Amino acid sequence: FPVTIAGTPITPIKALETMGGKHFCVSFARPDSLERCKRLGQSLMLDNGAFSCKTLGKDFDLHGFYAWVEEHVTHPNWGVMPDVIDGTEDQQREMIKTWPFRKDLGIPVWHLGLSIDYLLELCDQWGRVCFGSAGKYWQIGTDLCCSRMDEAFNALVKVYGRQLPWVHGMRMLGQSSGPWPLASADSTNVALHHAEKIECAGCMA
Repeated sequence: FPVTIAGTPITPIKALETMGGKHFCVSFARPDSLERCKRLGQSLMLDNGAFSCKTLGKDFDLHGFYAWVEEHVTHPNWGVMPDVIDGTEDQQREMIKTWPFRKDLGIPVWHLGLSIDYLLELCDQWGRVCFGSAGKYWQIGTDLCCSRMDEAFNALVKVYGRQLPWVHGMRMLGQSSGPWPLASADSTNVALHHAEKIECAGCMA
């Protein structure tokens, strides 16, 4: 199974406190529980919050994001490199060029709607990649999305064989049991539904 990363914020605080030893995703758009997650967690995934900016109609603060990341991105923590939601490949390349930290501290995003050639380019250059599900592939688990995931992993296997790059599935924890060999995945499922299940957040995670 892949590394499981729980999205935040998780409320109330007492629920978050039951999750010691877990991995957390903290977004630049909602950094509320960052310090608590640093204390409790094994590692942090520092999300750039571009998707939240897009949905809220806000401009992405690139310099603000990097100032925030710089303070917290040390091993085993890592950052999601800035990306342009529904942007072109050239726009993504320009964003990635701005990454000012070591390569092993960040992972670029390949949106499922972009070309397979671009996916292979990212894997060759960075060794790790996040799969993002924007555009017509925004809904995880649909036949359309699953078909694209098949296509992407078939291409990776053809090039890399068994030595696949590290693939992180954004919002893909529901796919953690396969059929794709995700190395890690995140989800806000605990944050959204732990109260409904009448179960402690740590137990659910």
